[in-house]
Amino acid sequence: MFLSGEEQALTEEYLRQGYIIRPVADQKALAWIRKKFISLSTQELRVENELSAENWLNQIHESVPVEELNDFRMKMIVGINAESEFREQYFNLARPYLDTLVGNELSMQLRINLSIQFPGDESSLLPVHADTWSGDSPFEVVVWTPLVDCYGSKSMYLLPPEQTKRLENTFALRTDDSSEDLYQSISDEVQWLEVKYGELVIFNQALPHGNRVNTEHETRWSMNCRFKSVFTPYGDKKLGEFFEPVTLRAASKAGMDYKLP
Repeated sequence: MFLSGEEQALTEEYLRQGYIIRPVADQKALAWIRKKFISLSTQELRVENELSAENWLNQIHESVPVEELNDFRMKMIVGINAESEFREQYFNLARPYLDTLVGNELSMQLRINLSIQFPGDESSLLPVHADTWSGDSPFEVVVWTPLVDCYGSKSMYLLPPEQTKRLENTFALRTDDSSEDLYQSISDEVQWLEVKYGELVIFNQALPHGNRVNTEHETRWSMNCRFKSVFTPYGDKKLGEFFEPVTLRAASKAGMDYKLP
């Protein structure tokens, strides 16, 4: 392969671990995004935020009852996705890494998701799963970006590639297992990711992953968005319905418009 040494190292790390953790490529874009969330959340809660951005987001559970969390989260998602610059700013966080790992003709998810996980809250759990199990394309990657420092149970876990292969070899024997049974069978093998504000994760969503009850004393805010190469196979999430091209090149545009005379 005609990859530079840096590109080859990044590729090998991703394939070996199933993920990479790197500083965001555009710190100004991340600051813009977090400032928008601060504005949206303080307006929704009708408060004048006197805390730092980090403390406000980490302690948001003190201002929102847990039974109102999902409604609050959905308002944040609708509000941020209404910002015309948001998707481009999010893309810029990961662009050079995506160029190496996925390609430079990319499709991007139409709406970026947000997770907010309060301490001790059992209503915001994501049971162990791989996105491909429910029809996603194995050619997709997820860019996962926290708005606060994420560590321990405040973060997410992922089952590494080698352990995933062993799990898949026994999948046919697990038809009666619940998601909790499945998690308990791999709990000693999953890797919890420590990701600070200012960093992002790009991970292989064909690997089992999820979260557990947040036993830390702070709230997790994290965004996630899928990317794939435009011309790789799509799963249930189709081009035009779930994805749209964001970096289509001139030769591809010309070729798609070409008609044999």
